[in-house]
Amino acid sequence: MNISGNTVFIPGATSGIGLGLALRLRDRGNTVIVGGRRTALLRQIAAEHPGLDTIAVDTTDPASITAARDELATRHPALDTLITMAGIMELEDLRDPASLDVAERTVEVNLLGPIRLIHAFLPGLLARPSATVMTVSSGLGYVPLPATPSYNATKAAIHFFTESLRVQLHSSNVQVIELVPPATRTTLMNQQDSAVAMPLEDLLDEVMQLLETDPKAEQIVVERAKWQRNAVAEGRYADVLGVLSGRYRS
Repeated sequence: MNISGNTVFIPGATSGIGLGLALRLRDRGNTVIVGGRRTALLRQIAAEHPGLDTIAVDTTDPASITAARDELATRHPALDTLITMAGIMELEDLRDPASLDVAERTVEVNLLGPIRLIHAFLPGLLARPSATVMTVSSGLGYVPLPATPSYNATKAAIHFFTESLRVQLHSSNVQVIELVPPATRTTLMNQQDSAVAMPLEDLLDEVMQLLETDPKAEQIVVERAKWQRNAVAEGRYADVLGVLSGRYRS
């Protein structure tokens, strides 16, 4: 992925890593469109961050995705980059029948949302001279946090979906990248003040550096995420799982 000169759509970029990445990409000379469900928040983002465009989209609603795609085809016909950022993370007690609602909601947003987005936008991306799809998994897709089983499962699924997509598109013009962040100081799971989470600006610094250093990268894995990403290969899986289990065990 070239670090500048793109037209980038980031659904789910109204806060946290998504908004931070949108601003970094804007500052590097990209046209960036932020997508989200809440129109009032989108108006606020546009007012506070000149140069960012916004569009309403609900990634749990296929009709909303189709409408956003069609509108962007008119407003930004040069769109060549899709970053599927939207995601939720909630605690689940699998002994509680109510946790099924959490599981279904998590799968809808974290897994079906990106799949629907990619299906909707891929034909247009394939028509561009060059294009990029970036998915967002997690270190927890490699070693799970037992307190959030459905979140872990969706991020592992995103990893394997991305691997498959990359192989299927290997002879096309579309580059497929997986971003693998660690726990980060955002409002996701109220981690904004967490001592074990990575400061957001540090994460963004490293992500942008990795993108610039290796434009052909298949994965963007910051150093803090390698603790989980490489646990199996380095024979540390049980130890890492033990740390994650102990940290959140009641």
